[in-house]
Amino acid sequence: MIRARTLLGASVVLALGALGVWYQMRVANQSAPSAAAPAIPVTAARAQLENVPVLLNGLGNVTPFNRVIVHVRVDGELQEVNFTEGQNVKQGEVLAQIDPRPFQAQLDQARATKAHDEAQLANAKLDLDRYTTLVAKGYATRQSVDTQKALVAQLEASIRGDQAAIDNAQTQLSYTTITSPLDGRTGMRLIDRGNIVHANDPSGLVVITQVHPIAVLFSVPQDHLQDIITAMRETSLKVFAYSRDDKTKLAEGTLLLVDNQIDTSTGMIRLKAVFPNDNDMLWPGEFVHARLQLEIRNNAVTVPAEVVQRGPHDLYVYVVNGNSTVERRAVQVGPVQNGVAVIDKGLLVGEQVVTDGQFKLKPGAKVAITALPGETKPAPSAREAANNK
Repeated sequence: MIRARTLLGASVVLALGALGVWYQMRVANQSAPSAAAPAIPVTAARAQLENVPVLLNGLGNVTPFNRVIVHVRVDGELQEVNFTEGQNVKQGEVLAQIDPRPFQAQLDQARATKAHDEAQLANAKLDLDRYTTLVAKGYATRQSVDTQKALVAQLEASIRGDQAAIDNAQTQLSYTTITSPLDGRTGMRLIDRGNIVHANDPSGLVVITQVHPIAVLFSVPQDHLQDIITAMRETSLKVFAYSRDDKTKLAEGTLLLVDNQIDTSTGMIRLKAVFPNDNDMLWPGEFVHARLQLEIRNNAVTVPAEVVQRGPHDLYVYVVNGNSTVERRAVQVGPVQNGVAVIDKGLLVGEQVVTDGQFKLKPGAKVAITALPGETKPAPSAREAANNK
């Protein structure tokens, strides 16, 4: 019995001692200052004021402004080919020559027929004058005069027919000299000298494409149709053509027309732009990226596009305050293109925004701004300097 009481007393003493140690440790922890959380390293940039072009992007292809397959219009031997493949030609420049001799003979024959009829007409008119004089004296009948008048009219009609035959023969003869119908560039020769050509040959002689100017056909979503039409009423819209990798600017032109219907299968509207193409940077059949400039947003607040974050209900950015803490601020974002976002509302010029490291942040977090490669740490803005005071 005495031994049990002794063990119980010892247990109570140990429990009270442990409780005292725990209490002293708790008091010590509460009285010790808590360690400050380390600053989170982030990169930042300042909101800038820029003139930002509003662009619509579309994939298109280059097409000749005009394209003509040069056909012969009369049958004959192709005697001469006066162009080289890939040559720039002017409208009216001689491309080829068909043997003109058969057509020249037809023209000479038509002229001879007219001369024959003109001689007969002259004689018929003299006879008509004689019959008219004789009928006045009673030596000829009125019927003879009327018959002679009919003959004169018949010969005059024949001469008009002869002139029409001459005109036709001259036209056929002119077709033996084949000229370019427009300014452009010749393609590959489709038939060689010495061949017999026919007006109904399907292939033609050569294809000429007009490349100065040249056109680009491209498509944009139908949602932008009204914006395009409204902008076209105010001014001529610029279009920029970029290479297939969308990196090299090839040419600058203007929007020529909007197609008269929307493609119901894709919901896209086709546009046509025209380019001077003086440096031959655009080539028929080439695929290009087209950028249609709707307007220029002057004095717009801009930030790098990666600054903008998407929340469950809004878009926001992290703004670095003067005390190196961050603020989560909702913003209204305008056009985003080429890695730059326009901020319509919610941000002032010169404010610092976090560009990298947002996933580690929460409102009020302490940050340490690190410089990007090749940059120095941004200096505080006027607003931040005022806050620090």
